[in-house]
Amino acid sequence: MSADHAATLEAFTKQNKINYLLLSDFRRAMLPGYDALVTDEKSPIFRYAKRAYYVIDKNGVVRYMKVMENPPDLLDPAARAGLGDLVGALVAMAIHARDQAGPPPLAAGRS
Repeated sequence: MSADHAATLEAFTKQNKINYLLLSDFRRAMLPGYDALVTDEKSPIFRYAKRAYYVIDKNGVVRYMKVMENPPDLLDPAARAGLGDLVGALVAMAIHARDQAGPPPLAAGRS
């Protein structure tokens, strides 16, 4: 889910040859429900999205979630190391999709 406009996501998808759906929440209607919205009266943007990662399976079950309070934290090597759990969740979903042998396990590092 992105706070970018749908047209921006469409261009990004084509440019990067992405073959999965990117969701836009340009009006910031869903972000509060995922604890991914900051409202800051001092910011020129006022309402902006946190850096957050979610893996949601085809049944709508959240399999992985990581919300970063401060987007520049992604530059911190320790913060990036924690994204290995994200990769694990994606791999589990890919294996499940291939095998269709029941629900994939939850990622151990959900935060």
